[in-house]
Amino acid sequence: MNKIISFLKKEPMLTVSVLAAAAAMIITPPTTALFGGIDWRTLATLFMMLTVLEGFKKENIFRPVLKLSGKIKTCLGLSLFLVFSVFFSSMFVTNDVSLIIFVPLTIILFREGGKEKYILPIISMENIAAVRGSLLTPFGSPQNLFIFGQSGVSAYSFIKFMFPIWIISGVLLILFVMFTYRNDIHELSGITGDTSFAGEWDKNRRTQRIVYLILFCMIIWTIVSRTPFWGISAAITLIAVLITDRKILIKTDYILLLTFLCFFIFSSSVASNEAIHDFLKNAVAGHEYAWGILLSQVISNVPASIVLYQFAENPRALLYGLDSAGLCTLIGSLASVINYRIYVREYPTNGGKFIKTFTLISLAFFAFVVIPGYLISR
Repeated sequence: MNKIISFLKKEPMLTVSVLAAAAAMIITPPTTALFGGIDWRTLATLFMMLTVLEGFKKENIFRPVLKLSGKIKTCLGLSLFLVFSVFFSSMFVTNDVSLIIFVPLTIILFREGGKEKYILPIISMENIAAVRGSLLTPFGSPQNLFIFGQSGVSAYSFIKFMFPIWIISGVLLILFVMFTYRNDIHELSGITGDTSFAGEWDKNRRTQRIVYLILFCMIIWTIVSRTPFWGISAAITLIAVLITDRKILIKTDYILLLTFLCFFIFSSSVASNEAIHDFLKNAVAGHEYAWGILLSQVISNVPASIVLYQFAENPRALLYGLDSAGLCTLIGSLASVINYRIYVREYPTNGGKFIKTFTLISLAFFAFVVIPGYLISR
């Protein structure tokens, strides 16, 4: 029992999702229709993405980018490189994976150069970069993936909808990074040029790297094309990994998959309860932007997307709100929680300092984008 309680404390989102699903099924007893309300396509696609991206990390696919970062001589140049590496990579490998790759690298590089005072502000901006960079593509974040799958819009239309706030966010990030070094924009990073931290590619694992890259392309095609054969893609992914690198399946984030499943159950149960359904429909419709931001501060933006989507008249406003939610508090986005975990693993006594710095920088950024985001979403 103690082990179970300890595990649930480490996984607050899973705990919330399990309790929500259990409460919903008590209020509305489950029926066979409950399973019809579960988005199995999203779960299968998420499984493919999470598994293949674990392979990316294991095989160090980003090695050329990591090597390049160690050759930049100024703090400003290095910070812009790292922040925008997160900004652009998050569009393709999801925001949490981009943080897992680049936040530890940021800590290593600024430590090596004796510039640890910049670690917290820069990884806070990397968090913003992950949240705002990933919003451009249907596969940049789990909530994007879910809403894209439900909405029926084309990938082109989705990107066109998201482009204005994406470009605004990119420009603001440049200004935020430059403001950090306003006293000396030419300050040297202090890095010696040693790029051993980037690691080496194992010549004996070239096949695995090729397989993961091919699978990644197949997954992107599956998402963008909306093929009805997504089950075949999931089966191909599973078989390919079992043959070439079965141990990677142990590292797949099944906690996130289970969290999604529980919130799908919660959402389906809520929808079948007439009183709750009518309340949320009247409350959310026309106020999707605010609901996306506010509910995310309670249960995070991924589960909030599942709960709110069916009641939204303007899915675009909901998506804008969900993608802005991670700029308010730590709980607003799962990516922010991941960033926090990475930092406190290196600096166990600085958790409060992280939350303070992260909140101040994120809220400052939020203040610049919240009104333009609302106006564009309307």
